Amino acid sequence: MQVKLPQTQDIQNKTVLVRVDFNAPLEVVNGAVTIVDPRRIDSALQTIRFLIENHAKVILMSHLGRPKGEPNPKLSLGPIANYLQETHRLPVTFVPEVIGKAVDQARANLQPGQILLLENLRFHKEEKKNDPEFAKTLASYADVYINEAFSAAHRAHASTVGVTEHLPSFAGFRLAEEVSHLRQLMDNPDRPLVIVLGGAKISDKVGAAQHLADVADIILVGGAVANNFLKAEGLEIYRSYIEDAGSDSEINYVQFAHNLIEDHKTERMLKDGYIPLPKILYPIDVLAAPSLETTNQAEVQTIDLTHDMEDTQEETQLLYTDIGPKTAQLFAEVITQAGTVFWNGPMGVWENQLFASGTQTVAQAIADNKGHTVVGGGDSLAAIDHFKLTDHFKYVSIAGGAALELLSGQHLPGLQPLHK
Repeated sequence: MQVKLPQTQDIQNKTVLVRVDFNAPLEVVNGAVTIVDPRRIDSALQTIRFLIENHAKVILMSHLGRPKGEPNPKLSLGPIANYLQETHRLPVTFVPEVIGKAVDQARANLQPGQILLLENLRFHKEEKKNDPEFAKTLASYADVYINEAFSAAHRAHASTVGVTEHLPSFAGFRLAEEVSHLRQLMDNPDRPLVIVLGGAKISDKVGAAQHLADVADIILVGGAVANNFLKAEGLEIYRSYIEDAGSDSEINYVQFAHNLIEDHKTERMLKDGYIPLPKILYPIDVLAAPSLETTNQAEVQTIDLTHDMEDTQEETQLLYTDIGPKTAQLFAEVITQAGTVFWNGPMGVWENQLFASGTQTVAQAIADNKGHTVVGGGDSLAAIDHFKLTDHFKYVSIAGGAALELLSGQHLPGLQPLHK
């Protein structure tokens, strides 16, 4: 199902309330706040400029960080307004309120083609609670609503769901693009479809892994996520990280990995037409070290997981830090044959140069692939930036959790009001 995009007649000469995602990482350098990665901010520019060119009065609203429902000066959107003014020369006025007299006065002064940026939505606990009165107040600011924050579309908040009950609602251009690329992965991928999952937290990827395993031709698993699969297969992982399910979760992640392997054990991907590969492919070798922070190459060893690696009770102080060279080569060869690749999560602790090789090899293989390649997740984006490969991917998703929830087959509450 497609989302509705605004046409000129929908927004021209009107006041438009836009939910953007300006949740960008900030740091203080020499007393000044700077934006570490402006990608999410920049992703809204096409929609913002479309509105300005059509003489709309634009009111932007966003969250930033986790202020827990009360004001926090360190999480103000003021620096974002400065960035839009100075870097993109946009006519932005910042109001350090979401609701109040200052907002009312700024709205009264707002002219067609100008922009008002409200303060951090999450300074109000009513935002996350989707409080009806809070949503109604936000909606009263405008004639039309546009959601340009796909990364927040999996949240039923006042700014993503509540306001849509009061205003004609549309999708922003980048949101529509994100949804289109991700749905293509599920509904009409060029085959073979290869999914590459890594990173530290398997909990973020449970739903997507389960759903994508039904549509993918093969899933390549690396990073700390792979430790759950190795453990599930009775292989030694020493002191390697496995995410604790926690008291509020009913999921045992090692058991989940075991079930996923068993459910797809009889399925195979035919490599080069004659070598059968399991559908869930985890490392056959790994790099290991006593610490993730080690700088001594002599402390790093390659461990072959294909024999004599049954899980035992010994106390060897080793951590798996990256996929090994044989795994990296195997993953790269599979990726080379893919018609579509989706990648979320690095293969190891790539920030340490001693453990960067697996992630770099996989990233380069995806970048070289001529098919439909999609990368998502903050750690993966940071990695491809580091390896200077960002421009080589067909599509870079900035959505994070929302992308994984969409790929898990869930209905995102923020998308429902935007459907045609």
